Amino acid sequence: MTDVVNVQEAKTRLSELLKRVEAGETITIARAGTPVAELRPSTPVQPTFGGLVPGLQVGEAFFEDLSDEELSRWEGGQ
Repeated sequence: MTDVVNVQEAKTRLSELLKRVEAGETITIARAGTPVAELRPSTPVQPTFGGLVPGLQVGEAFFEDLSDEELSRWEGGQ
C-alpha cells in the first residue's frame, strides 16, 4: 500500500511512518501535492558464513573440478 503525505505531516509523524515502512509499506512524500520522495523498506544484503549472500545461486561451473593449475594455486603454488 502506498500512502501520500505532505512534508509537514512527514516531519511531524516520521517515527510512525518509519514503523509503517518497516512493516512493508511505501510512503510518498509530497510538496504542494507533487510527489518528491519515497520512504520504502530497504533490503540490505547481509553476508552469511563464508561471505555468501542468502539466496545466492551459482552456476554449474562452480561444481566442476579445478584444473591442475588452479589446484596448484590453492595449495600455495605459483
